Amino acid sequence: MSAWRLGSIEVVLSDFIMEELRRVLPRLSHRHGLTSVEIDDLLDILSIQAEILEPHAPDEPLLRDTNDLPVLGTLLAAVQSGSIDYLITGDKDLLVLGDRYPIVSPADFWTRHGGL
Repeated sequence: MSAWRLGSIEVVLSDFIMEELRRVLPRLSHRHGLTSVEIDDLLDILSIQAEILEPHAPDEPLLRDTNDLPVLGTLLAAVQSGSIDYLITGDKDLLVLGDRYPIVSPADFWTRHGGL
């Protein structure tokens, strides 16, 4: 988050991912420590500052969770537009596709880029 705030990285999302964040972040407050007001502020800032793309409709037979298709579609749209280098995620169903797509865990990204 601090790398994004400092402008070291750019965030690319889709409306689907924004809605997923809106749904999931409150449930994970015990992990990240954000209050509901802070989550709302973060989502507002993301909606203004992040690049929002329309996901492609991928056909990926190796994707274990079809609910992740819009996320993979966002990755493909972003790669095609040249907007991103990586999808950074903790989702294990997406991480297993890292040999086919530029998908890394937050820890791997941090290791590769030294915290920016």
